[in-house]
Amino acid sequence: MLESLLGPGGLVLLRDSVEWEGRSLLKALVRRAALRGERVHVLGCEVSEEEFREGFDSGTNSRLVYHDLFRDPLNWSNTGEALPGGPLGVLRALCTRTGPGPVTIALDSLSWLLLHLPCTTLCQTLHALSRQDSRPDDSSPVERVHVLGLLHEELHGPGPVETLSSLAQTEVTLSGSGDQASAHILCRRPQHRPTHKIQWFTILPDFSLDLQGGSPLKSQPHPDPRTHPVDPTSHLTFNLHLSKKEKEAKDSLTLPFQFSSEKQQALLCRGLGQATSHIFYEPDAYDDLDQEDPDDDLDI
Repeated sequence: MLESLLGPGGLVLLRDSVEWEGRSLLKALVRRAALRGERVHVLGCEVSEEEFREGFDSGTNSRLVYHDLFRDPLNWSNTGEALPGGPLGVLRALCTRTGPGPVTIALDSLSWLLLHLPCTTLCQTLHALSRQDSRPDDSSPVERVHVLGLLHEELHGPGPVETLSSLAQTEVTLSGSGDQASAHILCRRPQHRPTHKIQWFTILPDFSLDLQGGSPLKSQPHPDPRTHPVDPTSHLTFNLHLSKKEKEAKDSLTLPFQFSSEKQQALLCRGLGQATSHIFYEPDAYDDLDQEDPDDDLDI
C-alpha cells in the first residue's frame, strides 16, 4: 500500500509525531519517485540540503531539484542566495511549471510553511499544485503531480490540521509498537468510498521500504490510531440495564392507569351488600338555572 501512494496523484499528507518522525518516510517516497524516473522538487525548510540528500545514491540525487529555504529563508544575509519571493514565490513558481512527465513535489515541511504563511493562502496554493494535471488552459501534455507534505500535527490546532486533511487524497498517520513503525493509511478517490489500511514497515539505511503484513482494506470508517475510544455509559448515576430480579418486579407491577380485567369485573359485577354512592345537590341562591340566558348573573 505504501508503494502505491504515488499512484493517482494529488496531495499525500504525512502526519508524524514526536514519538514517530516522518522525514525518513518522506525521503523513502522521494527515492521511490526518483527511481520511477520522475522529476522531484524538494522544498527544504527544516534541514539543510546536505542533510536531506544524505543516504541517497548518486542516481537519486541527480534527479532532485532542491529549493533551499533552510539556509536563509528571509534573506537576512543579503548574499543573493535566498530564493526570490520566499516560500510562497517558490510554490507559485512550481504551480506554473511547464513540460511533460510526472512530477513529485516534497514539502519539508508543511508545519514550517504554516508558521510563515496564512493557512488560507497555503491551502489555495496546495490545491493549485495538486490540480495541475487537470488545468483546462494548458495544451501541453502535463501528466500527474504528486505533492508530499510532511506535517508535525502536534504543533497545530485542530483547525489547520482538519483543513489540510480535507485537501489530501491520501493521509498517512505514523505510529508503531516497539521498534517497528506502522502507517494508518486513509485513501480518498473520486466516486469511491474512503479505504483504510494499517501497514507495518521498516525503512532501510538506503531509504528503501521493507513492508511487513498489513490489515486488509476496509471501506467502513476506521478510528484514528491516536484517539482512545470513550465509553459513553461510564460514570453514569443510573443503570441502563435491569437485573433479572428487577425485570420480574417490573413485569408484576400493575400501573394505576392500567384498566385490568380484575378492575373491570369489580366495576361490572358488584356483590350484594356493597354500599352505593349518591350525589345530593341543593341549588344556591345565586345559581342560574336559566339556559336561555346563561350570562344573566353577570349583570351586564
